[in-house]
Amino acid sequence: MIQATLHQLRVFETVARHSSFTRAAEELSITQPTVSSQVKQLTKTVGLPLFEQIGKSLYLTDAGKELLLTCQDIFEKLENFEMKVADLKGTKQGQLRLGVITTAKYFIPRLLGSFCQQYPGIDVALKVTNHQEIQQRMLNNEDDLYIVSQPPEDIELQTQPFLNNPLVVVAKKDHALANKNNIPIHCLKNQPFIMREQGSGTRFAILDLFENHQIEVKVKLELGSNEAIKQAIAGGLGISILSEHCLISEGKSGELTILDVEHFPIERRWYVAYIAGKKLSVIAQTFLEYLLEESPKMTFPSSSILSQLTT
Repeated sequence: MIQATLHQLRVFETVARHSSFTRAAEELSITQPTVSSQVKQLTKTVGLPLFEQIGKSLYLTDAGKELLLTCQDIFEKLENFEMKVADLKGTKQGQLRLGVITTAKYFIPRLLGSFCQQYPGIDVALKVTNHQEIQQRMLNNEDDLYIVSQPPEDIELQTQPFLNNPLVVVAKKDHALANKNNIPIHCLKNQPFIMREQGSGTRFAILDLFENHQIEVKVKLELGSNEAIKQAIAGGLGISILSEHCLISEGKSGELTILDVEHFPIERRWYVAYIAGKKLSVIAQTFLEYLLEESPKMTFPSSSILSQLTT
């Protein structure tokens, strides 16, 4: 393997990631015959097949899977080395890989904007998705840091809370319960409910509260995004429970209101997490420290929106 070049390993890793010679060639801006040639030379060096073709699909062999893990380790170490060299030179350069759940998109870009202004040499790869895919990304060690509302219990993580994440009952402004105070929670029993999809942290928190108070609601619709739920509420399809951060873009002229229901808001926190035992890069550590220091200083329009939407 000493004879293998970094270029060959990079080509192999790209093919393995895409399961495609064509897409690897496109990403690396080289020709497909060049990709095939590099993989062929690397295969000869290893002495075992790295890929097998079944129909039109490309799969890694056992040797290929082991080599992919080795490549990922090598490239991560080289990337960290480059970051440390930049740090020794008094600059911060490199890439931050950040995975966040969908609701966090309402505030994380604001933090990233000020962070990138302070550290212009840092590039950010931001993946916004749901809890289930975030957990899969954690298992695959695809990102440096994760922003979640409910850290999974079956994955060993280092976690730190950094921001409040209150969940509130949201309805259309002309809803029968709008403008009422201290609504008993049992009044939600007969309401058509719009619920987040299975695996959502918000859904878990809602069902946990309802179970504790023996509340059963009629789930009329399940949707996979907060924006879709807001549109469904505005369309009169029912009520829902959302993070208050989802209402940042709302105002007095909007179509939604927050219902004053007992036991709400559900008090939750946002967490920043990374894989236990993972040595954070200089860039990831810098953002982690920035997040913990700056997030308490953030002011959200939602704090004033809450008073507007409940009046």
